[in-house]
Amino acid sequence: MAGYLVEDARKVTTHRLIEMKRQGKKIAMLTAYDYTMARIIDKAGVDIILVGDSASNVMAGNWTTLPITVDQMIYHGKSVVRAVQRALVICDMPFGSYQVSPTEAVTNAIRMMKETHCDALKLEGGEEIIDAVKTILAAGIPVCGHLGLTPQSINKFGTYAVRAKEEAEAEKLVRDAHLLEEAGCFAVVLEKIPAALTARVCSELQIPVIGIGGGAADGQVLVGQDMLGLNDGFKPKFLRHYANLAETITDAVGQYVSDVKDCSFPNENECY
Repeated sequence: MAGYLVEDARKVTTHRLIEMKRQGKKIAMLTAYDYTMARIIDKAGVDIILVGDSASNVMAGNWTTLPITVDQMIYHGKSVVRAVQRALVICDMPFGSYQVSPTEAVTNAIRMMKETHCDALKLEGGEEIIDAVKTILAAGIPVCGHLGLTPQSINKFGTYAVRAKEEAEAEKLVRDAHLLEEAGCFAVVLEKIPAALTARVCSELQIPVIGIGGGAADGQVLVGQDMLGLNDGFKPKFLRHYANLAETITDAVGQYVSDVKDCSFPNENECY
């Protein structure tokens, strides 16, 4: 398998992620929503691919993650899983699919697992959804938690600003992280919180902590399209651009348009 910095080409599992934390090996995670992108980043050696409900923003152009449905997440999840050989694939459970009741949560979770063939699911929240988490785990489905800035609650927050800067919210986040670990979650994502708080949670939990905008952690996650520079103008403090594909693609398409209009494409060698 062609990959970068991949010491072990075997399929990544939840057990191996916990081993990686114990061994001090960092975990690289990116989002993908389609077959083509998932195939590329899997070959590049990423450990976890998240089929995020951020597909609502990135793929559909919605302002928030709230509109995306279970059916749409299943579509994206199936597309990604078909492409992946090594990475662990986690699917987000979308807003409304697990908040109503534990019974409805596990029904949706089972359907998502059966139809996408993904490896695990991710849910946002702590104590408020712990019964749903426990019910899904009891069905044999691995769960990754998500605390801090939880985009499905954006209308409650009213802002995408850093979370848990105040002591009360920080202490609740720590309690929630422990609750998720005790329930049986194999990892937790911490989004847009102070770096010192991330460090504390990493030191207190035995399961991996994946950061995004929270400083150093056991691993990091970014939206694939963001780190590749496909989203013009989006550059929060925590985001590092590893490419400027928006400019590259624009130049390529512009050249194609020019070649078509001046009749230089197709040429004699490009005809049958």
